[in-house]
Amino acid sequence: MCGGAGTRLDADVEKPLFEIAGRPMVSRVCDALAAPEAVGTVHAAVSPQTPETRDHLDGRDDVVVLATPGEGYVADLDAALDVVGRPAVTVAADLPLLAPEHVERALDARRDATAGRDGDDAAVSLSVVVPVALKERLGASVERAFDGLAPTGLNVVDTGDDSMYTTYDARLAVNVNRLEDAAVAEGLLEGER
Repeated sequence: MCGGAGTRLDADVEKPLFEIAGRPMVSRVCDALAAPEAVGTVHAAVSPQTPETRDHLDGRDDVVVLATPGEGYVADLDAALDVVGRPAVTVAADLPLLAPEHVERALDARRDATAGRDGDDAAVSLSVVVPVALKERLGASVERAFDGLAPTGLNVVDTGDDSMYTTYDARLAVNVNRLEDAAVAEGLLEGER
């Protein structure tokens, strides 16, 4: 999902193209999604608000670009899902520290949530969440939260019941919505080297 206006990020470039450690966030996310074999085709949902992101992604052989209306995250997600179908792994482009193992763990957690279910009951959607306390400890912004948990932007979307998978991995606690979040992401990357 890379069609948002990015109004909270005070930058001179479209939010998905904002660089963390010299690479656009959307490129980092696409690379992480391309690695797990279980994901299949990587689609990038762009909007009229992100024409430069569309151009950037058009140059990749491993990504299919989808146009969405740019009427908000939910409307754009619905438009993308109408094309790719369900279940689908969805990721916000502002999650630059996403790694292939995060995607694999989310898919494993969804498999566990669907174990023993039949038919429509097996169509479980999964949201990956982190504790708000982890985001606060890192200095990352908290945009939305419920019951002490914050969504990461990594999901497996289907038509059935909703399930959650809580992770304590700091890399999934940093959505770059503000310049301060970018500094946290850069710091975590520096710590991995």
